[in-house]
Amino acid sequence: MGALAGRENFYVIVGSSAGALIGLQFVVITLIANRPAVTDEAQAGDAFATPTVVHFGAVLLLSATASAPWRELTGPAISFGVLGLIGIVYEIIVTRRMRTQTAYTPQLEDWLFHALLPFVAYATLAASAYAIRSSTTITMFAVAAAALLPLFIGIHNAWDTVTYHIFANKSGRE
Repeated sequence: MGALAGRENFYVIVGSSAGALIGLQFVVITLIANRPAVTDEAQAGDAFATPTVVHFGAVLLLSATASAPWRELTGPAISFGVLGLIGIVYEIIVTRRMRTQTAYTPQLEDWLFHALLPFVAYATLAASAYAIRSSTTITMFAVAAAALLPLFIGIHNAWDTVTYHIFANKSGRE
């Protein structure tokens, strides 16, 4: 199938990166698990840490879907659409969690990387399900962007989480 041919290496690299980063995220969470608990920390984890793992998982699933040996475009289109719609719903939940948690006051950068950009990525993926029949080449570049964006968002958010915990502990806030 020409639409997905030649993109296997891209999705193998992106998917394996996401898989490795999921493992690294678990290592980081394990390392900071021994710190004293902060009030309402579980709510903040649901709003900020869990979405990072979900984004990496979505990238892994998207890469596997795009690398599968499809015989026609219907299968990937449905998969992209379902993953995109699930991602949109999940981002609405994350945004609500960010607003209701009380352990941390989100800044503009937090809203951008935890709510807006992931929403754009999942909306792009959902829209690609519809557009794939009319403009396959452009749509496949949009799907690639929708795979890379959550990967970079996850890297940013994981780094942000680690540095926050390091500096929060050093400054005596626990």
